[in-house]
Amino acid sequence: MDEILQKIKEYRNKKGYSYDIMAHELNTSPAAYRKIELNQTKLTVERLFQIAQILDAKVENLLNLKAETEFKQTNTDSATGYQQQIEHFYAENKETNDRFIKSLQEEIVFLREQLKKTIRKFINLSSRIGFENNFKTIVSLV
Repeated sequence: MDEILQKIKEYRNKKGYSYDIMAHELNTSPAAYRKIELNQTKLTVERLFQIAQILDAKVENLLNLKAETEFKQTNTDSATGYQQQIEHFYAENKETNDRFIKSLQEEIVFLREQLKKTIRKFINLSSRIGFENNFKTIVSLV
């Protein structure tokens, strides 16, 4: 977790954003945001995606996930050693892929929730100006 929070701090500093700016964008207080960076408040997945969006950063970069893994193979006379190396590479690659897949799945859930909120706001707005039935028809077609 400390690595993730350090990455967030680095990105924030590169953008020149203060705690105040981040807090404003996240709709929270500067003290509450500071507690996130100091690991005194739990960083949720939703909050991580929001922070990444504010900082124009990819979540994978904040999580230190690499899309590509470099493999180096060495030949040894021991077939057992070679087999263990292959198993190690497989396990390492699987773990990286699993983390990346989980990150993408969480992003999908987050984006779906954002879409639902946007649609609700749009329906609310359209009902105020009399287009509610037209919009509901359009949404049902999609």
